[in-house]
Amino acid sequence: QVKLVESGGGLVQAGGSLRLSCAVSGRGFRAYNLAWFRQAPGKEREFVASIGWIDGSTDYADSVKGRFTISRDDPKNTVYLQMNSLKPEDTAVYVCATGRNFLGEYTYWGPGTQVTVSS
Repeated sequence: QVKLVESGGGLVQAGGSLRLSCAVSGRGFRAYNLAWFRQAPGKEREFVASIGWIDGSTDYADSVKGRFTISRDDPKNTVYLQMNSLKPEDTAVYVCATGRNFLGEYTYWGPGTQVTVSS
């Protein structure tokens, strides 16, 4: 069983920055990548970024490229999402996930952390 816990959300003005953390525990999670998703009210959940535990390869949604950076701290089993130049449209609940299967579905999810960007 894998457990994920997010932290670091909050209220920030447009143009500001936040760093989200996702602490991971359990067995076997290093075999998978870890991804951040977000869901705004009334909208579908969307992919934000991902990172591989083994090779550190990263991927980003077009909407956050150049503004967000995903990274990992292996000894702390923690993945970070540094968010700069935040926009009101970045307001959402941010959730980390891992354990992606061959269908692209993620098995393990955290409870999420709220990010609110004021204009």
